[in-house]
Amino acid sequence: MPIRIPDELPAANILKQENIFIMPASRAEHQDIRPLRVLILNLMPKKIETETQLLRLLSNSALQIDVELLRIDDRPSKNTPKEHLDAFYRSFEEIKDNCYDGFIITGAPLGQIAFEEVHYWERMQTIMDWSKSHVVSTIFLCWAAHAALSHFYGLQRHLREEKLSGVYEHQVREAAKDHPLLRGFDEFFYAPHSRYAEVRVKAIDEHPELEVLVDSEKAGLYLLGSKDGRQFFVTGHPEYDANTIDDEYRRDLDAGIDPQVPENYYADNDPNQPYKVRWRSHGNLLFTNWLNYHVYQLTPFNLNEASLVALSQAHAESL
Repeated sequence: MPIRIPDELPAANILKQENIFIMPASRAEHQDIRPLRVLILNLMPKKIETETQLLRLLSNSALQIDVELLRIDDRPSKNTPKEHLDAFYRSFEEIKDNCYDGFIITGAPLGQIAFEEVHYWERMQTIMDWSKSHVVSTIFLCWAAHAALSHFYGLQRHLREEKLSGVYEHQVREAAKDHPLLRGFDEFFYAPHSRYAEVRVKAIDEHPELEVLVDSEKAGLYLLGSKDGRQFFVTGHPEYDANTIDDEYRRDLDAGIDPQVPENYYADNDPNQPYKVRWRSHGNLLFTNWLNYHVYQLTPFNLNEASLVALSQAHAESL
């Protein structure tokens, strides 16, 4: 089944060239089914690139998905044309009365800035609180994962001495091997990271409402969730394209930052050699499992705020 996106979204042509089944909104309107409604809050500077990455992952489900794009505020973007934002993105005021089956909040290049100093932090907190009563299940990626863990659970973020950048081996925890989100995962797999901060595994293990699903000896915490399945936190970037880490590395070099060479990414760890891409299968499986088991299996057919409150109460009583 396809994902449903606006007819003129730039990602549409890219995904068509990759033989990914998308359905223009004009065609989907004539189908008598209820697609899943998925909202994406895109905080990344290069919004077209990020939305294409996420739409590619969402397209692997057998479910029809109606995707909407959300912007945090109306400030101009240095990396995305105003015409694109005006045409395809909505403001929070426009969607705050809606309910959604799934919600994805992307990372942001804010890893070295205190949350309280981020100019949209108050709005970010409002949207995160709103998601608890208007969304069935939410995925927080990288910076958004740290922001949500701090906001909802009071978990401290620690700055690293050096940026964590590269592709690292991860292990599924023994206690999480039967978790629906990890169905079909290999016990060991690779995933990209690109961040300056971390939330420590020990703090999660000591928190009764959360469970660590996947971690890494070198990269630390990677994937965890709330025990009711309505929030998942991914500290890495399973959505990254093959060249994304290279682009970031070259950007930092040009900025005079003198970054470390990303680990386990280039052949022989040589930036002049091709990159080794070995995270796509797990990234696709992660999002497919999330849609199938934590969105589609939980969401009510009549999606409204009252039904989501009832869903939350049912989860609370079952714990």
